[in-house]
Amino acid sequence: MSSRTDYLGPLKNILLATDGSEYSEGAIQEAIYLAKSCVAKLSVIYVLEVNAELETEGPKIVEKMENTAREHLDRIRKTAAQDNVECEVIVSRTDQPYKAIIEEAGKRTADVIVMGRRGRTGLKKILMGSVTAKVIGYASAKVLVVPKDAEIKVDTIMVATDGSTSCEAAEREAIHMSKRCHPKVKRTFALSVAPADSDLPRAQANVERVKEKAKEHGVEIEPIATVGRRYEMILKTAEEKNADIIIMGTYGRTRIDKLLMGSVSERVVGLSHCPVLIVKA
Repeated sequence: MSSRTDYLGPLKNILLATDGSEYSEGAIQEAIYLAKSCVAKLSVIYVLEVNAELETEGPKIVEKMENTAREHLDRIRKTAAQDNVECEVIVSRTDQPYKAIIEEAGKRTADVIVMGRRGRTGLKKILMGSVTAKVIGYASAKVLVVPKDAEIKVDTIMVATDGSTSCEAAEREAIHMSKRCHPKVKRTFALSVAPADSDLPRAQANVERVKEKAKEHGVEIEPIATVGRRYEMILKTAEEKNADIIIMGTYGRTRIDKLLMGSVSERVVGLSHCPVLIVKA
């Protein structure tokens, strides 16, 4: 694990959401490391997805689920203690896990929610309706989604922008992260994808604008403008440049009927080889 300091900016409160599966392992690692390096408070939530019927008719099943959750949380607490990180653990019962995570983040004024991600899925089964997608859609905090086997480092940063207001926060995050982590960060890229050749000049203008903005902060950013389907080119470029983290922006809380289904952010989160940080406008 590479040494870093505060790469997500000043963090006071981190909320780790875990489901007890192997897919949470990368997120657990990352959350503990962030808490240690930022001297931040770490809270860990495990949500039991149960409805009223199960609570009533299957109390023994629910009790077994809760015991499993407690064992998992105890393991996280012991792992964190090895790094001198104290963490508070929460077990929540609900039939809407994403709401429990968001409510807990609000109570604790979490600066970032750290979540795991299941293995890369086919596009037909991307993240539609998943807890992760809904947390991204509704949470006001940043959301860091970490693949199970992701290496925790930040040598190479890539920010994806389309020039919209929703991407401005992501651009700022990339610039400030690069500055804070210098000289650890070796390269930072700004990528803009044009849907057609005729739109390429606009994409080029987007990344040149980010480059100039970065210069004002003493940060060098390499601009990349390309043509294609946005999520495909973001993933392809991240692979080619060996990006350690992809930073993307999204609008604030979305309506339930427009919940990121099939969005660029969701597809990138679902297929990326590296962690993806979603920053709200």
